[in-house]
Amino acid sequence: MLNFKSIIAQAISKLVEMNVEEIESYIEIPPSKEMGDYAFPCFKLAKVLRKAPPAIAIELKNNIEVSDMYISKIQIDGGYLNFFVNEEFLVKNVLSQIEQKKENYGSSDMGKDKTVLIDYSSPNIAKPFHIGHLRNTIIGASLYKIYKFLGYNTIGINHLGDYGTQFGKLIEGYKRWGTEYDISSAPIEELTNIYIRINEACKEDEEVLEACRRNFKKLEDGDEYCTELWNWFKEESLKEFQRIYDLLDVKFDSFKGESFYIDKMDIIEEILDKKKITEQSEGAKVINLEDKGLGICIIRKSDGSTIYATRDLAAIKYRADTYNFDKCLYVVAYEQALHFKQVFEIAKYLGIPEKCVNGLEHVQYGMTRLSTGKMSTREGNAIKVNDLLNEAISRITKIIEEKNPDMEEKEENAKKIGLGAVVFNNLCNTIIKDQIFDWDNVLSFQGDTGPYIQYVYVRTKSVLEKVGNIPEYNNIDTSLLTDEASMKVIGTLYKFGDVLNDVVLKNEPSFLARFLLELSQNYTNFYNENKIIVDDEKLKDARIYLTYAVQIVIKTGAKLLGIDMPSKM
Repeated sequence: MLNFKSIIAQAISKLVEMNVEEIESYIEIPPSKEMGDYAFPCFKLAKVLRKAPPAIAIELKNNIEVSDMYISKIQIDGGYLNFFVNEEFLVKNVLSQIEQKKENYGSSDMGKDKTVLIDYSSPNIAKPFHIGHLRNTIIGASLYKIYKFLGYNTIGINHLGDYGTQFGKLIEGYKRWGTEYDISSAPIEELTNIYIRINEACKEDEEVLEACRRNFKKLEDGDEYCTELWNWFKEESLKEFQRIYDLLDVKFDSFKGESFYIDKMDIIEEILDKKKITEQSEGAKVINLEDKGLGICIIRKSDGSTIYATRDLAAIKYRADTYNFDKCLYVVAYEQALHFKQVFEIAKYLGIPEKCVNGLEHVQYGMTRLSTGKMSTREGNAIKVNDLLNEAISRITKIIEEKNPDMEEKEENAKKIGLGAVVFNNLCNTIIKDQIFDWDNVLSFQGDTGPYIQYVYVRTKSVLEKVGNIPEYNNIDTSLLTDEASMKVIGTLYKFGDVLNDVVLKNEPSFLARFLLELSQNYTNFYNENKIIVDDEKLKDARIYLTYAVQIVIKTGAKLLGIDMPSKM
């Protein structure tokens, strides 16, 4: 796709002593179309040229050389130099690219020969998959798809929470009350009930908590009974998790959880000991990071058991040795920010390639909370994903029954719309923001929602079905698509590749979600202002082809977020 910013930056760079990349980074999108498509703020050159920005703008305009095939007009607005793109050229450029690439429009090879690992979902074994895990899963899955679309060798990792003191608690609870629960019929439900109960017992009696800790130490030491129970808890949990992943069409390349690194932690300690950065503190082995403002990081607890920091360090070394990655993203809530800062700092001492150390990144997202406060499995107030997804599908099914009872593929469409609402709700805002969970907001189908985007897609599909065939691109008169409503659609389609690039540069899938809303809104405006099926064959073909292009990009973009398109609404 032609980069107009780059064309403008190259033309300016021939007149000033500044590299193209820096100039391009300064180029802005004006707030209104009347001010052009791109604007260069000349005050960025004021110190270098020792002139006032308006004078610089005049000088640049008088001397700049840029083909009118790309830029039709240049205007001065105070200290800004405003550039107007040649609209007919833009239409041809966008539509020809979509014609050539179809569903691969917007893809690129920016990730060629680069490997990115994405650690996401990572639910805890023997606990229900609640909506806090859902957000993590949806964000990670969308980043996985987008990185792959841009040519990266992308590895999705589900770092299961299958180790730690909580298993000592669960084992103790099962020892005490296992016969009281029908675990075979509803393993996760019943194990959760045991977990809640043992936590209450731990609060009331310190000795119970000590027994739980001893169980975990036995598990680490390979105790047969504890290991057998632990494997069973894992097996039953994975069955439930997989049902959710199948429903959301989420896939992983690796299910290596914390337990995979049990036999890889001693070497981490040896490396850190040799670097002489470990020390003893109250019987525990720690690394003092106070001089970095990062506090104390425990490597091994006073009872000899490991901690998740040690396992994360072992995972980093294993991943660097195995994949030699360029990026390793951890999609984890911001509450773990200090943990990852500590671990990434200590990773510098593991002897792994510098590019791997520099590629470690914590993709922070906000917490999902109830209106009454934070969710907690041990408190028994977590909303389970199964319940949420089934409720979403159920509500949509009821709406369809009321409004369109004869709809074909009713069940499948209800599933796609309900799941689309939940996925989009998790991605439509900046991911760092906390979310207050509210059933009505999550499943709302008005305004900035997933179902609205699906509705616009179905509208494009209906238009194309009514016509019966897609006109040949070579027969399209692109000059008929330069009216304001059409150009807004074209301008949005043009941005698709840049939006995807921004997503991976900032690991922010909300950019794509907002793009799809903008495209849907602009197409709705185009649809309302321009009758598509008209007597003028050339005009009809041009508008049909634009509708076809919108359909392709909406479907592609939504799929990258993890949303499927229904056939009817």
